[in-house]
Parts: sequence; structure tokens; C-alpha cells
Amino acid sequence: MGNRRTYGPNREDPVRGYADTAMEFPRLLALLLIVLEWTRPGLPSPLRPICDLRVLNHFIKEARDAEVAMTSCREGCGLSESVTVPQTTVDFDVWEKKNALEQAWEVQTGLWLLQQALNLLRTSVTNTALHSPIDNTVRNLLSINAVLRSLNIQEYTPPASPAGLEGTWRVSTATDLLQVHVNFLRGKVRLLLLDAQACQQDVS
Repeated sequence: MGNRRTYGPNREDPVRGYADTAMEFPRLLALLLIVLEWTRPGLPSPLRPICDLRVLNHFIKEARDAEVAMTSCREGCGLSESVTVPQTTVDFDVWEKKNALEQAWEVQTGLWLLQQALNLLRTSVTNTALHSPIDNTVRNLLSINAVLRSLNIQEYTPPASPAGLEGTWRVSTATDLLQVHVNFLRGKVRLLLLDAQACQQDVS
């Protein structure tokens, strides 16, 4: 039987680690600005990949903040319909047998599914206090895609619809969606960045 790990519900104190993150904020901000600059049209390709996992950790923290905000919501915070999301359970035996392109495709597909689901959530939620964290979460997904592009990962072409995609399931609540988002970043996205060929070559 293969080793299987599930990135399940996050039970950590949302304030935990805030001080450490705050200490790193200036550097994170600089790195994020670089990412955003690279996404602008007409600019040359970046010379060096983004391999610093503190960027991803920042996105994970903000995803957790959005999840906490949604959990505390009592009205006007539901999905109008169920959405397709990526599986977050990682079978390491299966994962390690996939080549880099297959792993990247799986992660990019998951990010695309989450973006579609979060866009629907944004239009479904009537509680305006939640609009800002949801919008920020969508922007972060776009920045993660920019990080992947910096690693020379092949450009992803989204499918016409999520129907028939493997490794997916459906959720019907906003809290489940945001929990999947956090766990996907902590699991498969982190694994892809850790093993990225460009980052292995970048290690001094």
C-alpha cells in the first residue's frame, strides 16, 4: 500500500505565526512585486526562477485568513451551486511516478478549478465584508501561476469545462471550498515547487 497523506482541516490558531510573517513582510512584498511585474505584457522573461517558499507561505497564510473569515460568516456567505475542486489527498507513490510535466499539469488544473470556483463564490456571496478576502485569494492564484511560469513550466491550456477531469470532486459550501484551497496549496503546490527542476539548478 502506498504512503498516503491527506492535508485535512486546518486546526491551527489563525494568529499563530503572525509575528514571524510580519517580520518577513518587506521581503515578501518585494518578491510579490517582482512576480506582478513579470506578469505585465511586453516585459522580457525573468532571468531567475522564484524558488523562495516564503512567497507560497504568504499565499497560504492569506488563504487561511479567508477561510477563517468565511467560517465566522453567518449570513450571505453561501455558494449558489456546487463546484468542482481538485483532490488534495497525496499518494506519494503515485505522485513520484509521475514526470514533471504530469505533476505540473495536475497542479495547474487544480489551480484553474479553484479559480473558477472562487469566481463563482465571489458572485454568490452577498456579505460585502467577504468580497475583499475572496478577491485577494483570486489574485494570489494568478500570482502563483506567475511563479510557475518563472520555473519554465509549460504554459497551461484550460479545458473547455471541468467535466471528465480526473482527481476532482464537488463541494457545495464556501467553507469546504476555501478549506480545499488551503490544503491544495499546502500539498500539491508545495510539492511541485520543492521538486521544480529550475529550483534544483538554482541551489548554490
